[in-house]
Amino acid sequence: MSPKTALRASAALALGLFATAASAQDTTITIATVNNGDMIRMQGYTNLFTEQTGIAVEWVTLEENVLRQRVTTDITTNGGQFDIMTIGMYETPIWGANGWLVPLDGLSEAYDVDDILPAMRNGLSHDGTLYAAPFYGESSMVMYRTDLMEAAGLEMPEAPTWEFIAEAAAAMNDPANEIYGICLRGKPGWGEGGAFITVTANSFGARWFDEEWNAQFDQPEWEQALTFFVDLMNSYGPPGYATNGFNENLSLFQQGRCGMWIDATVAASFVTNPTDSTVADSVGFALAPNHEGVERRSNWLWAWALAIPAGTQQADAALQFIEWATSREYIELVAANEGWANVPPGARTSLYETPEYQAVPFADMTLRSILAADPTNPTVDPVPYVGIQFVAIPEFAGIATEVSQEFAEVYAGQQSVQEALANAQALTNDAMEAAGYR
Repeated sequence: MSPKTALRASAALALGLFATAASAQDTTITIATVNNGDMIRMQGYTNLFTEQTGIAVEWVTLEENVLRQRVTTDITTNGGQFDIMTIGMYETPIWGANGWLVPLDGLSEAYDVDDILPAMRNGLSHDGTLYAAPFYGESSMVMYRTDLMEAAGLEMPEAPTWEFIAEAAAAMNDPANEIYGICLRGKPGWGEGGAFITVTANSFGARWFDEEWNAQFDQPEWEQALTFFVDLMNSYGPPGYATNGFNENLSLFQQGRCGMWIDATVAASFVTNPTDSTVADSVGFALAPNHEGVERRSNWLWAWALAIPAGTQQADAALQFIEWATSREYIELVAANEGWANVPPGARTSLYETPEYQAVPFADMTLRSILAADPTNPTVDPVPYVGIQFVAIPEFAGIATEVSQEFAEVYAGQQSVQEALANAQALTNDAMEAAGYR
C-alpha cells in the first residue's frame, strides 16, 4: 500500500468515528468560507469526507469583506443559505448569545475539545458554551526579508519597535526595482485595514472608547498613530496601498516586492512555501512592534472558525464536517501530503507539542504571539470592552467599517488625518448614542 493510499485509509477510518445516521442519506451541505489559502486547501480534501460519509459539500468562497456581509445578512434574516459559516471571534459570542448558532456540545469524545488552545476556545464561546470550532488561529507578527535586512546592515530585533520598523523600511526601500520597504493593510473593512490600524493605535496608547463609551478619536494618541502609519506607507509602501488587504499583500510579499509585512501569523506558511513564494528561503519573523515607551504590542487575536447557523436543516451533517475539518486527523492528513509547515496553525495545543511541528521555523513565534494577545486587556488605558482589533459589541462592525473608509480616504490622499479623525469621532459617537450606550 502506498503512503498516500494508507493515508486515505487512515483518514477514512478517522471519519468513521464521526459518522452518524446522516451519512447513510443523500445529503448536501453548503459552506460559506473566506478565500484564504488554508480554506482553499481544505476544499481540495473534501472528497475524502464525502467518500466516507456520503455527505456532499458545496462551497461558496468569498473575499473577506463580502463573506462577512453575506453571512451576517443570512444569519440576521434567518435566510438559510448556508449549513456552515466561516466566522470569527467577533461574531461567534454575539451570535451565540442571540441564539443564532447551534451549540457545539455534540462533539465526540475522540475530538477532544480540551485540546483546543484556551485562547481560541474562550474566544469562540459564550457563557462557557462553544459555538464555533477553530479551523485555524492566529495573531499577527513581522515577516521580513532576511537578505534585504542584511544588505541594509540591520538586524531585526526579536521584539522591534515601530521606530526600528520605520528605519528598516527606509533602508530596504527600492521603488525603482519595485521593492517597497513595507507592505501593510489599507483596504477598507473592519476586519481588513480597520483591524490593522486599530492594533497599531493600541500600541501608541490609543483606544476606541473610554470607560463611558465616548469615542476617543479626538485624542492625541490616535492622531499620532494614524499620522505615523500614513507617513510610513506614503514613504515606503507600495502604490495603491489604500486598497491592499491580506491577500493583496501576501501576493506582493511572495513576489519579492516587500521588505517587511506585518500581518496574520497564518501567512508564514505561504511566504515560506517555495511553490508559491519567490523569497521562501529568505524570510524571518519577529513579534509585532510597539511604540517606544508604550508597553503594548500591535498584535491581534483571531480564529477563522466553522459554525452552524440555527436555521439549518442539516445540523447533524454540518457537525460531522466540522469535526472532520478541525480534528487532529485533518492536521495529520495535510502534514502527510504537504508537510508540517502547511498545516492549519494556532488551534490545537497538541500541534505545538508535536516534534515535527516544533521544527517549523515560525511555529514558536506564532505561539508566542497568540499567547501574548489578551483581549481582556487590549489597551494602555482601561476600556469597557473585550477585543484587540475589534470591540465585541454588535454595533462595532457597522461603525468600524465606516471609520475604516474614512481612513482609507486619507491613505488615498483624499482627506487629511485630522479630517478623518474628526469624521470618525462624530460618526462613532452618533452611532453609540443611537444605540443607547451614551
